[in-house]
Amino acid sequence: MEGDKLVVPPSGDHGSQRSSVSSTGPRAQDVLVYLVDDTVVRLTMDNLPSVTAHELHRMVLDVLKLPESALEIFSLWLVSAFLEVQLKPKHQPYKICRQWQELLFRFTSCSVDEIVEDEPSLQFRRNIFHPRRKELQIQDEDVLRLLYEEAKYNILGGRYPCELTDCEALGALVCRINLGPYNPEQHTASFLKEKMDSFLPSHICHRGHKRFGSLWKRAGSRSPTNEQGLLQAFREIPEAGACEEHATQLRLYHAYLQKCHELPYYGSAFFFGEIDKPVQGLLHRSGRKAVIVAISLEGVYIIDSKEKCVLLGLRFQELSWDHTFPSEEEHILWLEFDGENEGQQVNKLLKIYSKQAELMSSLIEYCIELNGSAKGLDSEPATAAVPTSDQQPPKMQRQGSVLCSRIQRLATIDYVEEGKEIKRVKPRRTTSFFGRQLSNAPTSYSAVRAAENLEQG
Repeated sequence: MEGDKLVVPPSGDHGSQRSSVSSTGPRAQDVLVYLVDDTVVRLTMDNLPSVTAHELHRMVLDVLKLPESALEIFSLWLVSAFLEVQLKPKHQPYKICRQWQELLFRFTSCSVDEIVEDEPSLQFRRNIFHPRRKELQIQDEDVLRLLYEEAKYNILGGRYPCELTDCEALGALVCRINLGPYNPEQHTASFLKEKMDSFLPSHICHRGHKRFGSLWKRAGSRSPTNEQGLLQAFREIPEAGACEEHATQLRLYHAYLQKCHELPYYGSAFFFGEIDKPVQGLLHRSGRKAVIVAISLEGVYIIDSKEKCVLLGLRFQELSWDHTFPSEEEHILWLEFDGENEGQQVNKLLKIYSKQAELMSSLIEYCIELNGSAKGLDSEPATAAVPTSDQQPPKMQRQGSVLCSRIQRLATIDYVEEGKEIKRVKPRRTTSFFGRQLSNAPTSYSAVRAAENLEQG
């Protein structure tokens, strides 16, 4: 994201209505910086309108006694119930606060009353451009705790969808961190059940078993028994013996982060949007589905806002994209990727309706530029969730996994290009509809030549 463009993911119901600026005298003003765990860092300063995010960032580091490396690991964000903005070092938070209503009007669908009443808070969060591979090299306990708290916040809030068994493994680590070593006399299933919201995502704790029973059976998983599974995972956490508490905490924080790193959207910026539902029934009913678009340094992931599962996951090597805004239509982020139609390869286009489409497009472009500049220096190690660029993405063993793409739930456009016209066809396609692709790097996304006598859809 070049220049003054902002990272603006949606906050859903995770935002804050707290104000971060208050007057303490004729000139001095208090600035409140919130951590993810609701800890408040209070700063008092003169001439606040001219203070930059970088200057405030350094003040927070001094108060929290964090190392110099934290400048790259964390960033300052402006956050409300409707909008989240990662600030660049040169941004002046006070001035952006003054422009907040304009940002809400431009990048959200808030009502006039909501725009007038909304007020952002200043938060200290992970920098979305910080490579995850560097996190496990961190040995500072305070830095690791902040990263752990943010990852836990995203897991519990459903921003990082993951399997029930993985949720239980992560929840067990939270139990160990919060409650100490497993004690069979104290840590019973009923004891954990009273605190479930502290250990497992709310959508897992509160979902109705009848409604979701068939889903779990299709996924090949056991029925949800939250407290029993959590207790078993807590019981199985190995203890390192009589080591000092500091080393134990580092080990637990590292274990939690390492587990989160298996999720391809860890560390993403999140954006709100909608996609078309596939036409269903004799009456050809359709509509739109609310989604969250997660954009990381590796790719783009479309997450079902309600069911907390991945609908589509694409590495940058697997897609083309563009942002369009016809004068009388909505902002649209277009994603193009390889697919199949009746066993044949086709071009698939997915339309994402969002007032943040321009921001998403800019962030995709910037992430690709970052990856290109970092190539040859140090690259992200391959994992099962994030294959290297010269590999085909592996097929998930658990086809019901929340991490597995659900193409059948997407209303995509299959097309072929003939001359200057774009025609929907079945089943083959030719060249890319868009010119914006990952360039000067290996890619698994390639054109398929048009067949003769193509059948039009």
